[in-house]
Amino acid sequence: MNREKIWLSSPHMGGKEIEFVQNAFETNWIAPLGPHVDGFEQDLCNYTGAKFAAALSSGTSAIHLSLIQLGVGPGDYVLCQSFTFSGSANPIAYQGAVPVFVDSESESWNMDPKYLEAAINACISGGTDSRGEKLIAKKPKAIIPVHLYGTPAKMDEIMRISKKYEIPVIEDAAEALGSKYKGKECGTFGDFGILSFNGNKIITTSGGGALLSSDEGAVKKARFLATQARDSAPHYQHSEIGYNYRMSNVSAGIGRGQMLVLEERVNQRRANFEFYKKELGSVKGIKFPVDPIDTYSNRWLSCIVIEPDEAGFTREDIRLALEKENIECRPLWKPMHMQPVFGQAPYFGGNVAEDLFEKGLCLPSGSNLSQADLDRVISEIKKF
Repeated sequence: MNREKIWLSSPHMGGKEIEFVQNAFETNWIAPLGPHVDGFEQDLCNYTGAKFAAALSSGTSAIHLSLIQLGVGPGDYVLCQSFTFSGSANPIAYQGAVPVFVDSESESWNMDPKYLEAAINACISGGTDSRGEKLIAKKPKAIIPVHLYGTPAKMDEIMRISKKYEIPVIEDAAEALGSKYKGKECGTFGDFGILSFNGNKIITTSGGGALLSSDEGAVKKARFLATQARDSAPHYQHSEIGYNYRMSNVSAGIGRGQMLVLEERVNQRRANFEFYKKELGSVKGIKFPVDPIDTYSNRWLSCIVIEPDEAGFTREDIRLALEKENIECRPLWKPMHMQPVFGQAPYFGGNVAEDLFEKGLCLPSGSNLSQADLDRVISEIKKF
C-alpha cells in the first residue's frame, strides 16, 4: 500500500484555467455571476450547437429547474432511467413527484424504448408495473433518459415516443459532453439538456453543471429561478420560490479554461478504453461495451463486464484485489429501483440493469493517467 494511488477519474487541468481565474480576481468579479459565466455559457453553445445555456451549480440543479418548468408537482409521474446515478432521480423527489423507473437495453446500457413505451401506457391506463404493482391512471409529465458513461442512448426511438405521447424529454448528458449520436452532440435532443462539471467528469469547474435548450424563454426562466427568483426591483422582492443554483464567475473561469482542452480530454479517455480493450479483450470472461451504430462515446469511464462462470472470478474479486494495490475501481451504478430510498417506486423492465450492476466494473479512466499507471492496472488484473 506504499505505492502511489491511481484514482478512478481525477480532475485534469490544462494550464489556461488559472489565467481566467486570475482575471476574475484582478477585475474583482469574485461574487456570483460575471463575464466568465456569460463566456462559459457561450462556449458551451458553440461546442454543442445548443442555442442557449445556463451555467448552474450542478447537473442535479439543472434537472430540478427543468422539472419545475414542466410543471411537475406532488404525485406526478416522471419516467426515469433506472441504471444511473441518484442525481438523475433525486430532483423528482424534490418536487414530490413519483419516479417511474425504466430498465436498460443491453446494447447501449441506457433506457430501453420498449419498456419506456410500456411504462407510459401503464401510467395512462392505470395498469401494473413489472412487479405487479397497480398504478394510478395519469399521464407522465417528463422522460429522463441518461447517456451512461458517455455512450449515447437510443435517442431517435426515445424522441419518437416522446412526440407520440407528447411528453417532454429532459436529456441527462451529465456524463456525455463530447459524445455524439448520429453526428449531433448529446444534450441537444431533448426539450432540456443537462451537463455536469463535477470533479470527476471529463471537464470540471470544481463543481457545477449546465442546462441547455433551444427555448430562450426556458433558459431565461432557469437563470431567474437559479438566482433566488429575485424580481426586477431596487429592493429585494420575490414573487416565486427561488434557488441558489447559479455558477460563480470563478468556477466559470475554470470551465472556460477546461473547454480549451475538451477535445484532447475526449481523445485521451477514448485511448484509455482502447488500451484496456487491446490488453484485456482476449481474456476469458471479460467483456467490453461497444459503440452502437451511429454513436460516438467520449468513454468518460472505461467499463468492463465480468462473467464469473467464464472468468473464474467476479467483479468484486478484481475490485478488492486492485484496492489492495491502491488502485481505485468502482462497480457500475446500482440501479435506482434497487435503492432503499426508491424501493417502492414503480419499475418497468427485466434484469439488464441488475445484471450490469452485479458484473460490471469501472476501471481507472482519468485523462491524466500515465502509461505506467495503465500498465500497472493491467498487470494487476492479469494476475487473475
